[in-house]
Amino acid sequence: MNIKDVAARAGLPAKTIRYYEEIGLIRPLRAANGYRAFRESDLHKLEFIGRARSLGFSIDDCRSLLALYEDKARASGDVKALAERHLQRIEAKLAELHAMQDTLSQLVHACKGDARPDCPILSGLAKGPSCCA
Repeated sequence: MNIKDVAARAGLPAKTIRYYEEIGLIRPLRAANGYRAFRESDLHKLEFIGRARSLGFSIDDCRSLLALYEDKARASGDVKALAERHLQRIEAKLAELHAMQDTLSQLVHACKGDARPDCPILSGLAKGPSCCA
């Protein structure tokens, strides 16, 4: 398959596939003319990476997941540990986003939104992170 075909089947932009090749996540064959020649195994890896990235795994995590996937002697505990670390990062980010939402919600509710110049939102932003927590 050429890059256009594999991109369509994997649901990834060709630019992303070239990047994954550049950083060593995939290694397609090269035809005599220098064009990439993707195998079904390359397509499978790209689909795997695409699914992992859609779950927010980093490139390094994807590299580790691919290595674990290809290691038939792997321990599932290693895969679970990697996924648990990622889940903890997601949970921490969600907590951070909820805190941001709470603070901004308090600021928005404190502002009358009228023609007067005083604005609790601007005052709160000027005070720093502890303004409304």
